Amino acid sequence: MGIIRRIKKRLPLVGGRKDVQPTPPRPAPRPWTPAEEEPEPESARGDQEVGAFLEAFVKEHKLVLFMKGSPKQPQCGFSANAAAILGGYGVDLTHFDVLSDMEVREGVKQFSNWPTIPQIFIGGEFVGGSDILSQLHENGELKDLLA
Repeated sequence: MGIIRRIKKRLPLVGGRKDVQPTPPRPAPRPWTPAEEEPEPESARGDQEVGAFLEAFVKEHKLVLFMKGSPKQPQCGFSANAAAILGGYGVDLTHFDVLSDMEVREGVKQFSNWPTIPQIFIGGEFVGGSDILSQLHENGELKDLLA
């Protein structure tokens, strides 16, 4: 028996083996259709005006961090840095995820007159961003502010 006959006998594609059933064709893929649209998560401010919300929020809590994401899941390096520094002091930290409300994200920049996020407020007063917080931490001044 020649080599070609032996190959044909073993390979179902070439036509030799009769005991192997051909694979049935796969069904055509279904087109993607979006499921019922999920509602956007409601902001913690509800329907309150942004300026009034910000003013009440920073006065209500001793330490507030406006950041991208949360302290456990920050969404940018600067927010992660700020959350890590503040977390190291073991103080109660209230945060607001500015990605959950674009009006608050822009409003807090106007409220503090500071162009970047994250922003830290201690005792109702604006302290600064991640770079200022790092400097205060390195100088030992942050401990006094948090006391």
